[in-house]
Amino acid sequence: MRIDIITVLPELIESPLNHSIVKRARDKNLAEIVVHNLRDYSFDKHKRVDDYAFSGDAGMVMMVEPIFRAISALKLQRSYDEVIYTSPDGKMLNQQRSNYLSTLINIIILCGHYKGIDQRVRDHLITLEISIGDYVLSGGELAAAVITDSIVRLIPGALGDETSALTDSFQDSLLAPPVYTRPAEFNGWKVPDILLSGNDALIEKWKFEQSMERTKRLRPELLDEWGED
Repeated sequence: MRIDIITVLPELIESPLNHSIVKRARDKNLAEIVVHNLRDYSFDKHKRVDDYAFSGDAGMVMMVEPIFRAISALKLQRSYDEVIYTSPDGKMLNQQRSNYLSTLINIIILCGHYKGIDQRVRDHLITLEISIGDYVLSGGELAAAVITDSIVRLIPGALGDETSALTDSFQDSLLAPPVYTRPAEFNGWKVPDILLSGNDALIEKWKFEQSMERTKRLRPELLDEWGED
């Protein structure tokens, strides 16, 4: 899989992508992640990529021309399954969307910045807009890092345990059950006996019940997909 990230602040996004699972996936050539500086596609002598809005609103707007050049240059090299824009009014990032994106071969992520991007980019170049939450960041770089991490960890071979991602929260629209490790008792706090029983069927039943209870208590809206009240 290849992910091309277009940004005005490449140094902001490089660090999160060079550690932990994402780094391991890159080192194993499971994921190729290339960060592009949008300013490299500006013909302005000052490398400007933003300008004032025609409407007179406060704040600067990312210009259509450098973005068009950047995306066009990438598309000359390969075809892309999705061209994503990080936007607060995009589709909310969830596990199902990350699952879908992890099955693709090539994607572009355009990081929003300033007051936003020229609407013509959204109308003609972007195929999917994604938000990571109902709040505003200084730029889309951190959102792009979140999206990338959520995708790359799902690529087969990225995780040490191939089954780990299957039991993550939200994979089945439920929160994950509580987890425990050694020692079995600490400070008078005990691990539930069922987890020490060795009965796999009962343990799986307990995990599902705990997931349902936790989801109902903390995120009841997720149970809509299960037909729960």
